[in-house]
Amino acid sequence: MFEKIKEIEERYDELERQLGRPEIVRNQKTYKKYAKEHSALTPIITTFRKYISVQDEIENNRSLLDDPDAEMRKLAREEIDTLASTLKKLEKELQFLLLPKDPNDEKNILLEIRAGTGGEEAALFAGDLFRMYNRYAELRGWKADVLSQNATGIGGFKEIIILIEGQMVYSRLKYESGVHRVQRVPETEAQGRIHTSAVTVAVLPEAEDIDVEVDPEDLRIDVYRSSGHGGQHVNTTDSAVRITHLPTGLVVTCQDEKSQHKNKAKAMKVLRSRLLDMEQAKQQSKISEERRNMVGSGDRSERIRTYNFPQGRTTDHRIGLTLYKLDNILQGAMDLIIDPLITHFQTEALKKNPGNLMAADYEA
Repeated sequence: MFEKIKEIEERYDELERQLGRPEIVRNQKTYKKYAKEHSALTPIITTFRKYISVQDEIENNRSLLDDPDAEMRKLAREEIDTLASTLKKLEKELQFLLLPKDPNDEKNILLEIRAGTGGEEAALFAGDLFRMYNRYAELRGWKADVLSQNATGIGGFKEIIILIEGQMVYSRLKYESGVHRVQRVPETEAQGRIHTSAVTVAVLPEAEDIDVEVDPEDLRIDVYRSSGHGGQHVNTTDSAVRITHLPTGLVVTCQDEKSQHKNKAKAMKVLRSRLLDMEQAKQQSKISEERRNMVGSGDRSERIRTYNFPQGRTTDHRIGLTLYKLDNILQGAMDLIIDPLITHFQTEALKKNPGNLMAADYEA
């Protein structure tokens, strides 16, 4: 692993030299490319240099283990123990930083939320999850934009699709895909019985034009009058858009905007991301199962997480994490769950790709 880091350090130093050259600064396209790569390598190099510094401190303290002063020898051993512990932490951090990067981590996402088993109660909980993710996006300084929605009229959604833009959005939310189960007493339940409903969530990396080529000849575009719940929401023009991708049969509709042009642009964004998702599924040899594995069928039994309202409990079943902070989480405090999930999956990846700097060699 040291050899790999040395190569990275050489590249890092070269990028610093390039970024200081006037001709590179004038060429903004090249400058941004180098600056982005430099920024990506900075955490690795910073941690590595800390690691080397701690190694040097340990060696300096080793020379004091033969000091004639017993108190000095004791202090040196204590310092070496402390530094060895720091070295182990830095080693683990380096191992995480050197794990192969998910090429989608820096992408924006399309977040699709759909009511599953549970009828109106599932639709209401889909609304709760939408507000939870929207609040989380606000807290992280991301931008959330509704691309498409099928509202039930009382705060719920049969389906809602959101574009979330910001720094490292996919890397934070990619583990949210799956079935989210809710257990609570519906407002319409006269006898106070707890009902169980389910909502499916799919997190798709936003597709850029260079990611997916769509032949206009493969599209059938229909326009129609959008529907609403009355009043100002009823559109009197044919602004709603339905796009069918003929080769795959994918259908995307959008009617949120009053402008047909804007609805078409939003629908194309959703279509591209779904096509990218399908293409990546093929590359991973999961052509027919990828999307089903991601969100399941919407049945109550297929779940990644349970939100239990009577107990104020949230449980993520993949990592056995239970938190009694349901209100906080629904208000956007999702890092309480996301951080442990990331740590878990990084640790699992490390087991497959260990790499060891032998920090134990520096213990006293």
